[in-house]
Amino acid sequence: MQNKILVLCLLSFLSLAACTFGFEPIGTTPGAGVTPGASVPAGDTGTVTQIIDGDTIDVRVNGREVRIRYIGVNTPERDEVCYREAREANRLLVEGKTVRLVADAEDTDRYGRLLRYVYVGDMNVNAALVQQGYAEVVSYPPNTAQYETLKSLEIEAANANRGCHPTGIFNDGSYTR
Repeated sequence: MQNKILVLCLLSFLSLAACTFGFEPIGTTPGAGVTPGASVPAGDTGTVTQIIDGDTIDVRVNGREVRIRYIGVNTPERDEVCYREAREANRLLVEGKTVRLVADAEDTDRYGRLLRYVYVGDMNVNAALVQQGYAEVVSYPPNTAQYETLKSLEIEAANANRGCHPTGIFNDGSYTR
């Protein structure tokens, strides 16, 4: 009984906090990041063990921990507005879940992180974060296989003032960084 009360109190607190900050949990948005009729590309699978921030996670793949940086997106950094909301959006999508990790042209970034498009089931997490406004599109050639799709999702999110867009964090006037 005490556990039920504790869970209800926690859910109430989170709902109140979400309303206070205008946070819309994307994990509950039907169809976010899903392209109807599209198949999920092949890639390694693993279990998410840690959420680092809005666009970086740790995944256990074949008994080994690897750090994954999402391709084609950027989220606010720790000292920037909307960081907590973007990290929470990412957490709701992937925490503890089995993910498929799909590569593009390059395998790693300059920090040694694996660069991947991340899928939970048929949901493209990179796209879901952009579509809901918690990430902006980034073009880092040659890793641009999904750039045009992500760009159109960001335009849609910005026009609808979703996620972090009302804060102005993504208003640099460019889709390339």
